Formats: sequence, C-alpha cells, structure tokens
Amino acid sequence: MKTSYHYSHPRLATLLLLFCLFTAPTAVSAQNDAAPTVKTKTLLDLYNQGGFLMHPILLCSIGTIAVCAYCLLQINPKKMAPKSQFDALSHFMRVRDPNSAYELCQNNPNALANTTAAALLKVNFERELANKVSMEQAAAETLNTEETRLMIWVNYLNVFATIAPMLGLLGTVTGMISSFDQLAAGKSEPQDLAGGIGQAMITTAGGLITGIPAMFFYFYFRNKLMVAINDIQRNVTFLIDVLSGELKLEGAVEEAIPTAETSGSTANAQA
Repeated sequence: MKTSYHYSHPRLATLLLLFCLFTAPTAVSAQNDAAPTVKTKTLLDLYNQGGFLMHPILLCSIGTIAVCAYCLLQINPKKMAPKSQFDALSHFMRVRDPNSAYELCQNNPNALANTTAAALLKVNFERELANKVSMEQAAAETLNTEETRLMIWVNYLNVFATIAPMLGLLGTVTGMISSFDQLAAGKSEPQDLAGGIGQAMITTAGGLITGIPAMFFYFYFRNKLMVAINDIQRNVTFLIDVLSGELKLEGAVEEAIPTAETSGSTANAQA
C-alpha cells in the first residue's frame, strides 16, 4: 500500500498542475471580456462635448494665430529700418541733399523712411540748424503714428488672452448648472452628471489653451515693437543732427559744399 501511495501522489500533483495551466488563461480571458471597454475620444468628440461655447473659443484661437502671423511679418527690425537704407540716408544727410533722401524714402516706404520723410518736409536751410526743431516734431508725430498702427494689432492678442479664459469660465458655470439640474431632477447616477461636468472641464481647458499662448505673444511682440521704435527714434535723431549740422562728421561739409580753397586747389590741379 505504501508503494502505491508513493506512486499515486506525484501523479495527482502533476494532474493538478496541468489543470491549473490550462484553466488559468481561460479565467483571465473571461475576466477581460467581462471588463467594460473605454471608448477613445477624438478632438472632434471633445469639441462637440464642450457645447456651443467652443465655437467662440475656436474663433479666438484662429484670431490669435492670424494676428501672430501678421505681427511676425510686420514687427521686424530689418523690415522696419533696413540698414542699407539707413546708410544711404546717412550719405545724403552728410552731403545735405534732402531731395534725394526724400525720394529714397518715398520709393522704399517703411517706419524709418516714413519718419525721415516727415522730417525732411520741414527742412529749411535759411533757418537756424535747418529748422531742426520742426523736423524733430514732425518725426516724433509720424513715429508715434507708426507705433500706434502696429500696436493696435498687438493689442488684439491681449483681447484674445482675456476673452478666451472667460469664455472657458462661462462654460464651467453652464456645465455645473446642467449637472445640478440633473441632481434636482433626482438623477444622481454618474452617467447623468458626466455630461455637465465634462462640458465644464473641456471649455475651461479650451479657454486656457487659447489664452496662455495669446498672453505670451502679446508681451513678446509688445516688447519687440518697443525696441524697434526706440532704435528708429535714435537713428532718425542721428540723421537730423547730421543734416542740421549740429553733429559734425568728417568730410560732411567739404563733400557737400566745396570751400574756396578746395575749389582753387581743384582748378589748379586740373590746369
């Protein structure tokens, strides 16, 4: 009996092990089949779940992208004040040729050219320092106009940065109101409240996603515009000082108006 017991005990253990190996995957598979499947939502599904307030938030995001693209093209120091144009204007100012400088500004309009052209219209060599005071006043008014024209577009970014989060907050309030209405009607199941809570969270996220980049680019382009305007003001002041004669550059007067000694020396050299 002992011999048969020792042989039957390992066989029983082997059968139990094989049974567990074959039945375990089946049990796990049955458990997985019983678990509910979660549907993956697309961006369009989230947009639709956010409700009607997602439409104005979308408009704010489109407006932010459009204004950023415009400011990126317009608020550019190389475009607002090209170095080659400044060098050419400096040459005309040294030789006191305001007509050529004004023509150059008219043919190549930009912030620097428009500001300089306004100053050149006030040139009067018969007055003290070629009427410098009037030139500086005209240049300041024109430069202020150029800054205001570009700052209007930059301020739109501030508008979008303010409106978009407030629209998201409004969506939060309407979503919570919808959920409380369900509770008031006696519907306290999670699926009954999920719609209003989901709308609240999605609109809040949409407003912040639009407002945060808009606020960042508002400060970025505002500071960039301020730097560009300051550079143009400094350059135009330099050009006016050269033209008025207050800032003496080497060879400026001699190149523009030859003196009697220079004319006599040139005539003797030609002879």
